[in-house]
Formats: sequence, structure tokens, C-alpha cells
Amino acid sequence: MSFDALAFARTLKHVPGVYRMLGAEVLGAEREVLYIGKAKSLKKRVESYFARPQMHPRLHLMVSLVCHIEVIVTRTESEALLLECQLIKSLKPRFNIDLRDDKSYPFIWLTNTDKYPRLAFYRGNKQQPGKFFGPFPSSWAVKETLVTLQKLFQIRNCEDSVFSNRTRPCLQYQIKRCTAPCVALVTPSEYSVQVNQAEQFLTGKSAQVIDDIGKNMETAAGELNFELAAKLRDQISALRRVTANHFIAGERGDLDAVAVAIEQGVAGIIVLFFRNGLNLGSRSFFPKLPTEATPEDVLSTFLMQFYTEHPTPDELLISHPLEDCEAIEQALSETAQHKVKLVSAPRGDRAKLLDMAKRTLVSSITSELAKKSSVQKRSEALALLLGLAAPPARIECFDISHTMGEATVASCVVFNQEGPVKSDYRKFNISGIEPGDDYAAMRQALTRRYQKIAAGAEKKPDLLLIDGGKGQLTQALDVLDELGISDICVVGVAKGSARKSGFETLFIGREMRELWPGPDALGGHLIQQVRDEAHRFAIAGHRAARAKTRQVSVLEEIEGIGPTKRRALLKAFGGLRGVSGAGVEELQTVSGIERNLAERIYAVFRKNKAVA
Repeated sequence: MSFDALAFARTLKHVPGVYRMLGAEVLGAEREVLYIGKAKSLKKRVESYFARPQMHPRLHLMVSLVCHIEVIVTRTESEALLLECQLIKSLKPRFNIDLRDDKSYPFIWLTNTDKYPRLAFYRGNKQQPGKFFGPFPSSWAVKETLVTLQKLFQIRNCEDSVFSNRTRPCLQYQIKRCTAPCVALVTPSEYSVQVNQAEQFLTGKSAQVIDDIGKNMETAAGELNFELAAKLRDQISALRRVTANHFIAGERGDLDAVAVAIEQGVAGIIVLFFRNGLNLGSRSFFPKLPTEATPEDVLSTFLMQFYTEHPTPDELLISHPLEDCEAIEQALSETAQHKVKLVSAPRGDRAKLLDMAKRTLVSSITSELAKKSSVQKRSEALALLLGLAAPPARIECFDISHTMGEATVASCVVFNQEGPVKSDYRKFNISGIEPGDDYAAMRQALTRRYQKIAAGAEKKPDLLLIDGGKGQLTQALDVLDELGISDICVVGVAKGSARKSGFETLFIGREMRELWPGPDALGGHLIQQVRDEAHRFAIAGHRAARAKTRQVSVLEEIEGIGPTKRRALLKAFGGLRGVSGAGVEELQTVSGIERNLAERIYAVFRKNKAVA
């Protein structure tokens, strides 16, 4: 019996809740969740989908696939909002707005475990002792701020293991970005003043910092210490320049300015982050819009998905008024455990902040549209170059990386018609082959990858690029033949005689037809981009595997050293190089390392150096 969605909707009540639209039953599998939504009135909202005489084509497609609807009744609209958000994140329905932003945001970390605290980049849960400032929109924003703080207050940023083993000042001291507490060129009380000033700066009290330094400058001048007075004068000037560029006049609280716009089917969101009056930078998002959506829909979804995962400020300046504003405020307040206010029509300086976000967003969307247009043109040119019936919707590329056969890693990167699909990237640690045998490594990686595709567990590409010549291409074709996969265009990308980008030779298919696109071919540019990304990803994976092997292999071979002692040694000496250069007496200073064991460690490293 076919499902009558409109009749089902009419049986619902005017109560808040969440609805799930499901697809057809597939033998041996659960129904696909097509769409998840929330409503103040389930009856009114669900009925609206099936009582429309006309609708957007993508919405019409979704409605045509609905074979069942499930509802969950909640006590309040805000409870429905939170439940909708949780279900979207866990089930990832095809027709919901996809923000694709699940990474944590970085902070600045001020340690407090010793008399000389450090300022450092930090990402992850804030369980470490110390104080955290942020979140910042990007790693770049954190690093830029840390450089500014080092210039202004000269706080150390080195690891504790490095700090405790210094015997002379490092380069940071020479360029006046650290006062060298590692070799006691600054007293703990003087260093504490620097730390307090940096902390006040990060909490928006820059005016107080300037006043305090000004008083110290006057005192130094009164005592005829003109060198110190001049140094403090320069610090005040630098602080005033930074304050003019990064602080909001008269602002002390935390707020974000969030703007949304949709142009030519592309939705853009931008967030400007302000904490304690300090401008931390911005971040742009370009979510997929699988169904008919308005800027208000996108904004509402973004606020719930983003701020239930990331720290929420006290106030959010938003570009559009929302119908469910009160419910969103209540839901976000419950999640953040403090009052959250949405403001769609700010005044004065805050209106200027929101206007800044809107103007920045226009520029971001223009750039995104230009990028999409460029990708589309290159994709079309690639189809013409290779003789494909249509531009490839999915491209995969494989590359192999190793050092003299050590720590061989294969990479697989994926591109679609919008660019890289990093969630589908894969790395393969290659084992059981003759070191340096690239053909065997390529065969193993392709077999492991395409066994899953043959079983229907992974998406199949339209175009497979292999970094290499005829030998690597032959391995790929043999693997596909063995697995019964025949409808993929396979291309080998060999470096030209000059080994320069743009002069590659392409070998196409079983016939190994040769092509030389040249440096000006748009289709060749796309191949270069995909191949270079596969190369970068393979090298990164290889270096990580090699570093891991070299970090632990030598110590693991020494009898009497387990994980705890190995960690203690590496931490005490700042890594394996420090351990290898330590003497017997130095090794004995590490907890748990007795003289006999220290002598064995020393002997192993002397032997390795002799062999090298």
C-alpha cells in the first residue's frame, strides 16, 4: 500500500516536535532518512509540504521520495530545536543543509604550572591546567596573535622540555620576543608583570595596561633611567597601534556577528569573532543547499548546528530576523549554560560590526562563485581532453611515498566538481612488500581501496588518476580487471623529461594512448592540481609514519624500557635527538632510569652513531 503523506499529516496535532521523512524500504537495510525538521506545530508544518500546488524542483524531488514519516513530540519548541540538531549531526540526511564543520577551534593557552608560564597554541578539550583565550576562527589567527603578544610582552612559547634544558638564550631573545627566563635573565617577579599584562590585554583591558606602563615610564624617567623609559615608551606606542587595529571602542563583552546571503544558488555564512572587545578574525562557510532554502532557514540551521558544538558568546548579531528567535535563544542558553541574546537590528557601533560582516560576506561569495566557475570550466576541459562523455563527477588519484623503501605510504585523494572532498581522503600503510617496490605498493593500495568499491561499500569514481607511468598504470588496470570493475577511465600521469608541472605525459586506458596537454591546457591544470594534492597527502603520511617509527623504534629495542620510561625520556630531553646526545649521568636524572639501564641506553646510541 502506498503511503498517503497528506492524510498522515492531517492526523497530527498542533504540538511542537521533530519529524523525519524516510525513503523506501530496501531489503536488508533501514529506510534512508531524507530530511529532519522541527516545528512549533507538527500538523501545520508537515502538512505544508504536501499541500503546495507548486514547489522548487529539489523540494519536489524530496517529497516524491517520501515513503514514511516519523514524528517525536517534545515539550517545547527549544527542545525540538536541540533534538533536530542532534539527529541531523548523527544521521546526516541527504536533504538537510550540510555545514561540514566538525573540527574544534583553537585557543591561546596560558600555563600556570611553574614560575615562568608560557603562551601557546592549543586545540582540544580544555582539561589542561591554565587559562584559555578564544576560540579563534583559524590556526593562522592564533599564530598571528601569539606573535603580537611576543612582540609586546616577550612571553616564552617554548616547550617545557626545551626550556628546562637551555644553557644560553635562543633566537627569540636575540630578536626581542622573549626575556630569556630559561637562563634567568629575568627575575620571576619581573616576568610575572609581563604575564599579567599579557593576560589583561587578552581580556580587553588594554587601556589599563597602557596606563600601568605609562606610570612605570614616568617613574623610570624621574629616576633618570632614560633607557628603560624609552623602552616603555616604544611599548606603549606598539600597544596603541595594536589596540587601534584589533579592539572595538567601548566594547568589553563577547559577541559574534553572523551574516548570511544566498547568490546564484550558493549560500554563504560569515562569522566575525569578538572576545573581550578583541577582534579575533572571521570564518566563512559555504554549506550545501539540497532543498529550497531561504537565508532565514540557513541562518537558523547554522546557529543551532554551530553553537551547540562551539563556545557561544553572550550576544549574537544576526543579519536576518528569525521567526523562531526566542526558541533558538532558549536552546542556545541551555547548551551554553548562560544567557544568549540574538540581535537582528543592532544600533551604533554594533550596527557597523554587522555591516562589516555583510560586506565581507559579499566579497567571499563573489570569490566562491568565481572558484566554482573555474572548477566547472576545468572539469569540462578535462572531459574534452580525455574524450569523456561528460565532465567527471568524482576523481580519485593515488600516489606512493617512501624514503629508500622505509615507511611506505599510499595516498588516495578525491575531488568532485566543487574541489577536494577531504572527508573521503584515505592513507594506506603498505607492508609485506619488497622495500622500494612502487608497483607492489600501488597494487596493494588499489586492491584495498577497490575491493570496497566492488562490494558497494564506497562510491565509484568516474576518473582514476595514477601518479606514474606505464608500469603503475598496468598495476591499476590489472587490479580493476581482477575485481570486475570496467567502467572507470584510468589515466597514468608521468612526469615529463624536464620534471616540471605542465609538461606531464598522460597514458590513457589499456591502449596507453599518450597525450601531452602542455602548460596552457585547462584540463591539464585540473590533473596537476589533483596529482599535486595526492603527492602532498602521501608525503605528509609518509613523514608522520617515518617520524613515529624513528621516535620509538630505538628505545623499544632496549630491554627494561617500557612506554612510561620511554615517554619520560623523550619529555625530559625534548625528543630522541636529545636522548641520543645525553651522557650516562644525565640519563640517570630521569625518574626510573638507574645506572645499569642508563649505560645500556648510552651504549645503544653510541653503537648506532658508529654504524651511521
